[in-house]
Amino acid sequence: MAPPLLLLLLASGAAACPLPCVCQNLSESLSTLCAHRGLLFVPPNVDRRTVELRLADNFIQALGPPDFRNMTGLVDLTLSRNAITRIGARAFGDLESLRSLHLDGNRLVELGTGSLRGPVNLQHLILSGNQLGRIAPGAFDDFLDSLEDLDLSYNNLRQVPWAGIGAMPALHTLNLDHNLIDALPPGAFAQLGQLSRLDLTSNRLATLAPDPLFSRGRNAEASPAPLVLSFSGNPLHCNCELLWLRRLARPDDLETCASPPSLAGRYFWAVPEGEFSCEPPLIARHTQRLWVLEGQRATLRCRALGDPAPTMHWVGPDDRLVGNSSRARAFPNGTLEIGVTGSADAGGYTCIATNPAGEATARVELRVLALPHGGNGSTEGARPGPSDIAASARTAAEGEGTLESEPAVQVTEVTATSGLVSWGPGRPADPVWMFQIQYNSSEDDTLVYRIVPASSHHFLLKHLVPGADYDLCLLALSPAAGPSDLTATRLLGCAHFSTLPAMPLCHALQAHVLGGTLTVAVGGVLVAALLVFTVALLVRGRGAGNGRLPLKLSHVQSQTNGGPSPTPKTHPPRSPPPRPQRSCSLDLGDTGGCYGYARRLGGAWARRSHSVHGGLLGAGCRGMGGSAERLEESVV
Repeated sequence: MAPPLLLLLLASGAAACPLPCVCQNLSESLSTLCAHRGLLFVPPNVDRRTVELRLADNFIQALGPPDFRNMTGLVDLTLSRNAITRIGARAFGDLESLRSLHLDGNRLVELGTGSLRGPVNLQHLILSGNQLGRIAPGAFDDFLDSLEDLDLSYNNLRQVPWAGIGAMPALHTLNLDHNLIDALPPGAFAQLGQLSRLDLTSNRLATLAPDPLFSRGRNAEASPAPLVLSFSGNPLHCNCELLWLRRLARPDDLETCASPPSLAGRYFWAVPEGEFSCEPPLIARHTQRLWVLEGQRATLRCRALGDPAPTMHWVGPDDRLVGNSSRARAFPNGTLEIGVTGSADAGGYTCIATNPAGEATARVELRVLALPHGGNGSTEGARPGPSDIAASARTAAEGEGTLESEPAVQVTEVTATSGLVSWGPGRPADPVWMFQIQYNSSEDDTLVYRIVPASSHHFLLKHLVPGADYDLCLLALSPAAGPSDLTATRLLGCAHFSTLPAMPLCHALQAHVLGGTLTVAVGGVLVAALLVFTVALLVRGRGAGNGRLPLKLSHVQSQTNGGPSPTPKTHPPRSPPPRPQRSCSLDLGDTGGCYGYARRLGGAWARRSHSVHGGLLGAGCRGMGGSAERLEESVV
């Protein structure tokens, strides 16, 4: 039995230490060193009695519950500089003895509520150098009472679980530097009595709310745990809100001011306290008076300036602060929006702007115009919706004898997207404050309101839906008889009309194409006519010039085929002058190689003269008394 037992012991020893790792058993404490081993996952055959497990500088991508199952004695776990992107729920669930957890230098983006559940005695948690953008509020709940060191630096955090951090009484060091934190909640560190180092370097903090933690000076006698505070690299806005911090006089810090412009770049602790000033609020613009119809939305606006930016509040007509509800909503920029107005919403509203330097107020008057409810125009009872108003108006318009004395309402000049509404002046005895047009379409049941001055009797509706049926009613609003009375409303008439269908796009394109083709055709004809006319003028001018030149010649003699020239009867014979030596030309006296060419050219010019200038040839023949052959030759 000895050899099998020996093999079993050797096999168990081989399984206790993974092949790529180095195991050390010192003083009954087993350390498994697997750093720089190129591991893609946690080795499954790690000895469960391991006290220290180092898995740094590998390529591990995910962690799950099986990786550390039954390792209840593990005290130090190092997973730095891996490629961890995900930690499963209760991946560290069995690590009840864990004191130190290093997860820095990984690729974690988010920590869920169950990602860090299990190590109830954890004291050091290092999460720096990740890509954390969100940490669930309950991620640190299992070790709130034991955690002493929390490092969240070099991440992308805009918010951290302040409630959990503020409930860590044993916390000594908190590193939040190089994040995107832009605000600290008031009293976030009030309960951290043991905190000795707080690093807020290189965030986006423009101001710091007063906190008892920051009042701890460097004097150990004043506080049992003096605080080392670092908040340089933040865009501090040096105004009266930071005056409390300036009075702490911490000369060893190197903070500078980023704003206002007069203090930008100056050393924070060197700025005199008198220059940490604020500007009281100033309301730049606001709604002064607003009239809306009952049931419509009312938007009250109020804009204020100041340093720091004022906080805006609204006080209603009942002298109560207006908060967010199902009917009303107050925005941080000073806008108050009432979704559905009623008669109870009418009255004076007060806009209040406050900051540490003071406050400013402005009054806004809201008037709600009541509309007729029911068929008889009574305003008592339940409040109807907008569609009920239009329905009651149409019912009253269709009733017998209801509108016999009222002028009719007409809709004319209807197009695909517009229509002109016209109505008469009405009864002179009834004063009219303004007219109201209500209409909706078959495409949309939403009732649309239009307010028209009392002096107008025409209104052009625009932006209508093409090819839709519309129901329209016209109401006259009369001023109330007394301050407590409601506005009187009476129906003047209703009308039904339909908009024209929209022109199809292909028809419009066809019209454009036909128009363009016609334009091109007409232009081409005009250009061709102009070219023909220009060519005719050029040919005529050239022909006329060549036809007149031979008529100016004198002493032109006919030439025969080698025979002697006839002597004119009226002139005595004379000997011809000596002929000079010259080259071939169009001279008619040459009988050499150029003679045939001259004769052909002369015949061509004669035929052209007959065809183009027939009238001129006839006149030449009558004037000279010669034959056609004589004229032809003369032309040559």
